Amino acid sequence: MRNQESAISNRQSAIFETTFYVRFAETDLMGIVHHSQYVVWLEEGRSDLMRRKGFTFDQWERVGIGFAVNELNLRYHAPARYGERVTVRTRVESLRSRQIVFGYEIVNADSRQPLVTGTVKLIAVDRQNQVRTIPLEVQRILTP
Repeated sequence: MRNQESAISNRQSAIFETTFYVRFAETDLMGIVHHSQYVVWLEEGRSDLMRRKGFTFDQWERVGIGFAVNELNLRYHAPARYGERVTVRTRVESLRSRQIVFGYEIVNADSRQPLVTGTVKLIAVDRQNQVRTIPLEVQRILTP
């Protein structure tokens, strides 16, 4: 269902593209994607980037490290519609010892029209939800 494409280099960090069709369940009665669905698509882009970098969030959770959403910012530019192909463009904007900021652009896959731009800040936490340092292996993999 989801199509992963190759990484595209950017001057700061690689941009990973994930392309898929808008499903009917993601839309309202007018066939327009509901605003909340874009947050799910950001997670899909972020998860795809992490998989392609060589690890997944659930691998770290098994060793007691999780990533909690600390901040979410979205700007809506144009609506996506049922049946269209969309591309989530994901990159690591910044990385600190305890925080990762992912940047996003969701575009129409065919026209490249911007639909949504935004960022998500994640904080590393342990099983007791206490802030922790991101393991050095992860920092090395994700350094922009």
